Amino acid sequence: MIRNAALSVTALALSVALPVALSAASAWSQDAQPAKGLQVELNAVAPSERGCVFTFVVGNQLEKSVASAKFEFVLFNGTGTVERMIVLDFRDLPQGKTKVRQFDLPGTQCDNVKRILINDSPVCEGEGIAAGACMSGIVTRSNTQVGFEG
Repeated sequence: MIRNAALSVTALALSVALPVALSAASAWSQDAQPAKGLQVELNAVAPSERGCVFTFVVGNQLEKSVASAKFEFVLFNGTGTVERMIVLDFRDLPQGKTKVRQFDLPGTQCDNVKRILINDSPVCEGEGIAAGACMSGIVTRSNTQVGFEG
């Protein structure tokens, strides 16, 4: 019974995560000329007990794998005022692969966030990765009510 429950939980988790990653990968692969950079999609925003969970799908079209990537995000409210600035650790981003990363931001109310901006990448490291590679050619998009700032 416990084994069946564990299998059910695993199957449920895969049934939620896999379509998200596949739809993002499919959308990016349909681009005529994929960007030679990172592709960051805000895929979902959902309230949590602590605040708000942001789910990102990230594709790495750089020529090399990124061993460590951190991005400084700026969250704006409906009046254009900065709600919050935060550095999120996206960890490793293998070349040619798509990763899903989730961040639960305590004290952040999802309804207050209307736009986000990737302000900078204070960490972008890996063998053969040039300074600024994570921000160079970055493509952003959103599948949520929260838009990306240009």
